[in-house]
Amino acid sequence: MTDMATRATRRVASPGGRRRLNGGGPRAGTVFAFVIPFFLPFVLFYLVPVGYALWQSVRVVRRTGGQYGTSYTTFGGFEQYTKVFQNDEFWSSVGRIGLFGIVQVPVMLFVALVIALLLDTPLLRLKSVFRITAFMPYAVPGVIAAIMWSYLYSPQLSPVVDLLNGIGLHPDFLGPGAVLWSAANISTWLWTGYNMLIMFSALQSIPQELYEAAKLDGASNWTIAWQIKVPIIAPSIILTTVFSIIGTLQLYAEPAVLRQISSNISSTFTPNMLAYAVASGNNYQQAAAISVVIAVITFVLSFGFMRLTSKRAGL
Repeated sequence: MTDMATRATRRVASPGGRRRLNGGGPRAGTVFAFVIPFFLPFVLFYLVPVGYALWQSVRVVRRTGGQYGTSYTTFGGFEQYTKVFQNDEFWSSVGRIGLFGIVQVPVMLFVALVIALLLDTPLLRLKSVFRITAFMPYAVPGVIAAIMWSYLYSPQLSPVVDLLNGIGLHPDFLGPGAVLWSAANISTWLWTGYNMLIMFSALQSIPQELYEAAKLDGASNWTIAWQIKVPIIAPSIILTTVFSIIGTLQLYAEPAVLRQISSNISSTFTPNMLAYAVASGNNYQQAAAISVVIAVITFVLSFGFMRLTSKRAGL
């Protein structure tokens, strides 16, 4: 084996060997053929729209000859961003979605973690049935899920509301103080199974020898779960948290559907809804600026959380 490795090294080091390795025209073409199916859509449907949004966000519409004069678009610098930061509706939507995320994300991830730990315990039977059942809501499109839950929230249609009214409770799931949490409930129902599956997959990769050693030391199932399993799958928990932060700032479908049956959800309820409402008024430059600001906030929060938690976890 040593002589063979030596001969191979000499061939690579020889000029002929270098020509054979570097003259990889067909190989380069093959690599390019595999890369282009990803690279081309990435450029066309990600980089180009992002670049166009950035360009639109620094443009403004001017008029000559007064309000009814001829309009033209020109470079405006940071004028659109100044309007965004001075927009009270934007900050109200950001505060609302911030409150949504502070409450909904920890609750959802905690429930997902508990389900993943229960599925990983050897005491549970019919694991595949429970796993599929927990993951099944993720297979429902977000709009369809919002429509289903809006039926359950509606005072005129919901059997749940009728049942609660019959026992003396009179819930108003679409009221001004509850509609945000009704939307949060839809998101929790929809995404808990997805996060659970990521955590459960991480749990499956833990060697069983660790559990056996812990049991020999007298550790209970509760101790194994919270002091061995949870710290080991911390990277997966961080990953799901980052995904949840990104998803929270992109919230649109749930409140947009509930808005059809509730007057307590305005067209500017979330930052994404505000951007859509502004774009619907043909103010594409302002909508682009709002979108860019949302993207920057999303990046700062998700990247900052990942860096902070990774350092504390020693990753």
